[in-house]
This record gives sequence, structure tokens and C-alpha cells, in this order.
Amino acid sequence: MFEFVRTHQRLMQFLLLLLIIPSFALVGLQSYSSFGDSDSDSDSTVAKVAGQPITHQDWDAALRDQMSRMQQAFGERFDPKMLETPEAKQGVLDNLIWQRVLAATATRKRLTVSDPVLQQTILGMFPNLVGADGKFDSKLFNQLLAAQGMTQVSYAARLRQDLAMQQLSGAVQATAFTPKTVATRLSDIGDQEREVQELLFKARDYAAQVKVTDAMLQDYYAKNAKEFEIPERIKAEYVVLDSAAAAAQVTVSDADIKSYYDSNVARYTTPEERRASHILISVKRDAPAAELAAAKAKAESLLAQARKNPADFAKLAKANSQDTASAEMGGDLGYFANGMMVKPFEDAAAKLKQGEISDLVQSDFGYHIIELTGIKPAQVKPLDQVKADIGGEIKKQLAAKKFAELAETFSNTVYEQADSLKSVADKMHLQIQTADNLGRQVNPAVAPTAPFNNQKFLTALYSTESLQNKHNTEAVEIAPNTFIAGHVVDYKPVTKRAFEEVEAIIRDKVTRTEEIALAKKAGQEKLAALKAQDSTTGFGASQTVSRVKSQGVNPLEFDAVMKADVSKLPAFVGVELPQQGYALYRIGKVVQPANVDQARRTSEQQQITAVVAQQEMLAYVDVLKEKAKVKILKSVASSSVGSDSQ
Repeated sequence: MFEFVRTHQRLMQFLLLLLIIPSFALVGLQSYSSFGDSDSDSDSTVAKVAGQPITHQDWDAALRDQMSRMQQAFGERFDPKMLETPEAKQGVLDNLIWQRVLAATATRKRLTVSDPVLQQTILGMFPNLVGADGKFDSKLFNQLLAAQGMTQVSYAARLRQDLAMQQLSGAVQATAFTPKTVATRLSDIGDQEREVQELLFKARDYAAQVKVTDAMLQDYYAKNAKEFEIPERIKAEYVVLDSAAAAAQVTVSDADIKSYYDSNVARYTTPEERRASHILISVKRDAPAAELAAAKAKAESLLAQARKNPADFAKLAKANSQDTASAEMGGDLGYFANGMMVKPFEDAAAKLKQGEISDLVQSDFGYHIIELTGIKPAQVKPLDQVKADIGGEIKKQLAAKKFAELAETFSNTVYEQADSLKSVADKMHLQIQTADNLGRQVNPAVAPTAPFNNQKFLTALYSTESLQNKHNTEAVEIAPNTFIAGHVVDYKPVTKRAFEEVEAIIRDKVTRTEEIALAKKAGQEKLAALKAQDSTTGFGASQTVSRVKSQGVNPLEFDAVMKADVSKLPAFVGVELPQQGYALYRIGKVVQPANVDQARRTSEQQQITAVVAQQEMLAYVDVLKEKAKVKILKSVASSSVGSDSQ
């Protein structure tokens, strides 16, 4: 019943992931910022949504993002080739289009997300940033965002848009439902039990009847020549130019490090942080004058009390502040750096000395009374502390520049001095290495990180220029900042193993084939007889099977039994068992179980509804795509998307 959902569960999860994945993670900041900028004449445009472009760069970035997520999800089991297929690339483009369509629709329908919902979402996404005291670690949050090239403002904007899109998709999927009668019928099919007996015709029981002749062996050898081929093989020399080779040819002096430090001292400076407590009397700026006046009067009264007894500030905050989160902690807001608080509040706190209490500060939230409780001065890391990091950074930059120079030299030299790799190795201080038994395709038994085990390189080795003309291959980019060139040392063409060498193997294969054929013939004759006249002779004990209780049953046998026509009982079905023989099954009874698993049935109904919801969403997106006049301008086949990210 639920074979497809169960068998393709990972596929279904992947499809669902594509629908609900945060849009900014797939589309990227550049895509959002350029969404409103038409570029109809750009050669890089691969598709359009409502007249707005999706560029080759957007597509490539989305592919890299998807690869990164899959690497995190699958770990060592991840194979980059999963995303190299035309189908995978088309799927990423389709998803980009879906996201653009949904984003445009959410904007058109004015779907919004309130600040409290946004804040709760962030807290839920980063629970580890909430300390035991209940305070959110904004400093660490900013560091995490900075590592991704984001600020709180840009992150919040993108998350807000993503939540709006989820409102839209959630509303559509919430309309899906499964009638109970349909779910019950499907569950009944899944629960249906069939009482089965088995009669085996084992191939080995017919061994004595098999007569294998020399002609049969020679015939098999001739008709199955591919089985006995020894594939063509190449022995090749190769050289690799990568970032490490470039880095080995650059040096960084102390003067370079000092100059870099002086020019970038801000990078090694921890800015000043201030700690403050506050009392908030909430009132909107556009509130009626009477409300503003009442709030201000209350705030002025509290200000007077705080200045009269500064030591009681925490008590006053706890009893009166309408910022409930900080009020419980005596108004304490913790340490914050410049840019982390709203402008009027931040400016006032910046002017206070430690222990001072501000005048009333009005913000969009109301009136604040601020007490500065601590100052952490800005700190500059000394040069000695960051010298190694700076040296590494400079060397990385110089190596990148050096690599660009070397790459051109490498490519030119392997082409101009095509008879050997010695010239390029000597000129660029590279090591000539050797690899043997190289076929036309990547060898799955060899580590994928081995530079010679790359499809582009193997194709170049087997080219006419390399194989027949004995020239170097071209410089092949096998990874970012990694080039390889090779030279064929020896070539062994396809050969065929001698008949005498494989005669025993062939005899065994032919014998097994004949045994299975005899077993199948006997089984089919018995099947015809049983359909004419029922008999239980030779059948084993009865066994009950169902679609929910198939453990331990051979899949071929199970499929045959469950697909058998049981409109008339007993029913009989036969199935060939590879390498084993033939089996007959007698189905004597078909019933529903006395007791059903109601919890499982409820779960199955939910599964069906989930699948229906996904179909509803896909159908809705298709309608939106039509309205948005989506156009795909470049096919996967004509695009080099992803080629630079492998």
C-alpha cells in the first residue's frame, strides 16, 4: 500500500526539503538585492520570472549552496557527482524559479511577519545562544553572521521574507485532506492477509539431467565475449599544479606583515563594549498626546527616584519597567557594542560615564531611563599575537596571485613542449608522478581525491592527440586552483582471455543456466496442472503474509503473491528465482486481520495527506509560474553551470 512512500522516503524528504528550505539559502543575497533590476539583454540570464532575470551566477551559487548542504547532511557518504547530472542541475534551477515565484507572490499579497514572531524564530533557531540567565548572546550571534558575510539587518530581512513564503506554502498545504473512506480502503489493502504455501523446484535437483557439450561452451564464449574482455589500460606520467605548489614559491617578510598590520589594525581591534540597565515605560511615538504625557510623567517620576537612590535602580526596574525580559534581571541588558541598540538609546548610553543615569530617552518603544553599569575598553591585539595569522593571510593572497601566473605558464609549457613533461616539471619545480592501469572511466576503487582519477583527465589521456600522437594532454582543471597534465607512457588495447583460461567458468555458467531452465520448465508444467486441478501435494506449511508483514520474505516471491489475482481461490502463481530455480505459490485464503493497528492507520492517513499536500503545493506553484510567465532561456545541456565548482 505505502510501498512508494516507504521505498522512496528519502526522495520524498528531498523534494519536501526543496520546497521548505530557506529561500535566502538557495537564492542568495545577490539574487534578492537584484530581484527588481531587469536585465533582459544580459547573456548570463538563464530564466525569467515575471520579467525579472535569474542569472547564470544565481544558478551556479544555488548549486554550490545545495552541494554544501548535502555535504553537511551526508558527510563522508556525499558524492559530488550527485549534483553533476543534468537532472540535478535542472532541479536546482526549477527550485530557484519556485522560490522567485513564491517570493513575488508573498510580496504581492502583502504577507508580513511581525517583530515578535521574527524574534521567537531566531531564538528557536539558535537555542545555544541563550544563556542560563535567559539572555541572548548578541555578540556571538553577530560573529556567526559575520562568518557568513551577513549582519543582523540583512539576516533579519531575508528571514522575514522566508517566513512570509512559508506562510504562503503553509496556507496552501493546509487545504489538503484525505477522506477517511479512501484512507481506510488503502489501509485495508495494506493489512490484507494471504495464506500461502510454497513448492520449490530447485535448480540443483536437475543437475543429473544436464548434458553440456563443447559446442555449447564455445557458443557461450562467442556470444558473451564482453564477459571475458580485459579492458584497455594506460600507464601515464602526470604533473599537478595546485595552490600548495604556488605557495611554495612565495615568501612573506616581516616588513610585509608589519605593513599589513598597520593598514588593517581595525581587524585586530575588539571595539569598546558598554553594559547598561534601563527602565522602559512603553508608549508609541504616534500615540495620542494624553498617553504620551502620562507615560512621560511616570518616567520622570521614576527618573527622580533613581537619581535620589541610585542603588535602588535594579529594584525600580524590576517593579516598574515594561521591558519584561530585562525587568526580571533588574533592567540589565548585558554588554553591547556599537550598532547593537536602537539609535537614540545607543547615543545616550555612549555619552554616559560608568555609574551615571541618563535623562529620559525617547525611542520607538517608549521612554527609557538608562544607567551605565560597565565599560570594556577597546583592545588592540599586539602584532606578535597575530603575526602568524597575518603571515598566512598574506601568503594566501600572494599564492593566489602567483597561481594565476603559474597556471598560464603551466598551460603554455605542456602545449609548447608537448613531447614530455620534463620541461614543465623542471621549469616550475613540479614532481613527475606515475599512475598505472588507467581506464577510460573513473575507477570507484581508487580514492576520488587522487588527481589522476578524474573523468576530464582520463578523457584527455584517451584523446587522439595524447594516445596516438604521443603528446602531452592539455592542462586540465580538476578542482578549483588545481590543474593536471599527463603523458601516456604505455597503452594496452582491449584483449580477450583465452578460451582455455575461462573454460571452467563457462562450464559452470552453462550448467547453471541449463539447470534453471529445466527447473522452470518443470515448475510451469506443474502450474498448468494445478490450475486445472487443485492439489496441495508437495507444498510446504501455510504462511500468512501481508503488505505490512513482509519481513523475511524474498521480494520476488512477495511481489508475485501480492499481485496474484485472488478473485477465485485457491489461486496459483509461479515465479523464477534467479540462480535458484522456480517457485510455485498456492494462495488458499484472503482475509482482513482480526485486530488492526489504529495508530498505524492514523499515521498512514497523515502520510497520504502529506503527499496530497505536496501535490497541492506543486500544482499551485505551476499556476503561479504561468501567471508569472516563467521563461527558461537556456537549457542545462547548453549551460556550463557548476563546472567551476567541482
